[in-house]
Amino acid sequence: MTDLPPAVAAAVEGELRLLDPTVRSSVKLFSALLHPDFEEFGTSGRRWDRASIIAAMTAGASPRSVTASDMHGVQLAPDVVHLTFATESHGVRSHRSSIWRLTEGHWLLYFHQGTPAPVSPPESPAD
Repeated sequence: MTDLPPAVAAAVEGELRLLDPTVRSSVKLFSALLHPDFEEFGTSGRRWDRASIIAAMTAGASPRSVTASDMHGVQLAPDVVHLTFATESHGVRSHRSSIWRLTEGHWLLYFHQGTPAPVSPPESPAD
């Protein structure tokens, strides 16, 4: 991803930081990237708010290694960026969608959704 608009590049950087095990294990670092009104629909189907995702992600267990791929972004408004990408962690693949908002001069994750995905692409578009 080269030559990205600055807003998209900032959102990509933030998203990749959220996948960093050091950030995922630190309440301070992790929460600094989340909007006060953050919400998530996880791959489990569970709905998370800011407090619950911070508690779950930084609970002391060693963070799982997560690899991101196919990251694409578009700036929807001067203060809104939408990212889509895939992740893989221990053989589990997910499609991801994130909304980042410029808030008080910082790009913060406002909304995130994860959807389970097959490890290999489906054989036909109807699958």
